[in-house]
Amino acid sequence: MSPTEDVDAYVLKLRRQVRAAEVQLRDLRRQLVQAEKQADEARNLNKNHDRGLPFAQQSKRLAVLRNIGQEQGYEGHTNGTEDRSQYARSKRRWPLRKEEYKRYGRQLIMPEIGLEGQLRLRSCSVLVVGVGGLGCPAALYLAGAGVSTIGLVDGDTVEESNLHRQILHSTEKIGMSKVDSAVEQLRSLNPLVNYVSYREHLTPQIALQMFDRYDLVLDCTDHPTSRYLISDTCVLLQKPLVSASALRTEGQLMVLNNPSRAAGDVTGGPCYRCVFPRPPPAESVTSCGEGGILGPVVGIMGVLQALEAIKIIVAGISNPFDADGNIDISTVGREEASNASAPRQESPSLLLFSAYTSPPFRSVRLRSRRKDCVACSASATITRASLTSGSLDYAQFCGFVNPVSVLEKDSRISANDYDAQQFMLEWFRQTRGSEVYGPMTDTIIDVREKVQFDLCHFDRAINVPRSEILADDEPLRRALEELPARRQITVVCRLGNDSQLAVRKIRELRRRGGAIGSAETDDSLVMDIEGGLRAWTRNVDPEFPEY
Repeated sequence: MSPTEDVDAYVLKLRRQVRAAEVQLRDLRRQLVQAEKQADEARNLNKNHDRGLPFAQQSKRLAVLRNIGQEQGYEGHTNGTEDRSQYARSKRRWPLRKEEYKRYGRQLIMPEIGLEGQLRLRSCSVLVVGVGGLGCPAALYLAGAGVSTIGLVDGDTVEESNLHRQILHSTEKIGMSKVDSAVEQLRSLNPLVNYVSYREHLTPQIALQMFDRYDLVLDCTDHPTSRYLISDTCVLLQKPLVSASALRTEGQLMVLNNPSRAAGDVTGGPCYRCVFPRPPPAESVTSCGEGGILGPVVGIMGVLQALEAIKIIVAGISNPFDADGNIDISTVGREEASNASAPRQESPSLLLFSAYTSPPFRSVRLRSRRKDCVACSASATITRASLTSGSLDYAQFCGFVNPVSVLEKDSRISANDYDAQQFMLEWFRQTRGSEVYGPMTDTIIDVREKVQFDLCHFDRAINVPRSEILADDEPLRRALEELPARRQITVVCRLGNDSQLAVRKIRELRRRGGAIGSAETDDSLVMDIEGGLRAWTRNVDPEFPEY
């Protein structure tokens, strides 16, 4: 391109820019005239109606103001009486989101909750240990109430036998992690809550780190070992604890370590060890799987746990805000006793529930912290180091060895071997007659409780319940007296634990010469079925009911 062509191109470019600027200038002049006109109209409206604007002219004035606002950069709504400018909305700040007012409205209007209580709930974190019969309803109502964060701890999977009482789980979730099943259901109820999953069983090594990020703990487990561990951890971290249990048709509830104080502070609430310094005998502890549980009973106790947790959070302190106007949840449940405006601290108590008594509830007042408690007294021996190091053996402290093993290997027979033995005996009966019937046929003693025996049992079984054997020798003595000499005795129970204790009891009676017939029976002819009726169902007869 020649120099002349370059100059011509440059001139053309400038002309185009001038024309574009002239068009823009004309547009700006037109906008200015329009804006001045609207401003004059607005001033005239104010001048002519100092004492009020006639209703008929309100829409006209709003239109003028809206146009001015849009030209100044304020993008407002355009739906009539609902108009709000960006400026107005930026100045109006509500402490809760609009959907929270709607979702929690029925509890917000209660004076016991109110706005302050809801803000405490929204800023509090709760750890639920155990997602079973207690943890399901507790977590459900905490999520519904709007607790900020809910942690769920459980290492089990959903089983069909859980479904009659563990209401967060369903048939299609059998085999799924209980924690995952619960979170899925809770999130469908309230997606505004933050859920944290711990798909593992609680151990001393991880308890401190896990509990430390939460403000309140719910013990929804079903075993003494976990109850002592949870309580000890809460004392060390100064966390309030709501503990509950349920079995058959009865339940109990306690609020522990509330107010939560350091070990040695006598103003703190009692811990689990203050109430139960020593665990119950291992043989007296019965699980829901062994003793049974009525669904509504454990549901009631779980709902009460959620209620107590909400009460602690909402009434924890008199003023939830710090100097910057932000809520301070760190002092929940730790208000000073001298604060006259704080809610009155309830005396610690043990709430007992029984479905078949009237009235079903009664309360037992608890004492304050024990002076010699190993967890919360001034002379406490349980420390962070002893907990995390594993030197505290909770299973040994509670006297539990799982599974029960009190018999030698040759004193037990597997379900498969027992089935083969019975097949051979039946063959002898059919081919050789009764000459071998006496010395080779066994007697089956079923030591389950009668209500379980009535559900299903072996055809020739004799029912001598474990509870009767532990209370008195006479029922077992009478059963043994009726047996022929040298009759093999096979003891069976549901899981293969109680049957071992019964075998040992039979041998003790024989040694004391207290049972006719068994005096002539050596120990090798008294045995139990390893694994009990559950092993029989899973390995031999799938049609035999399992419950």
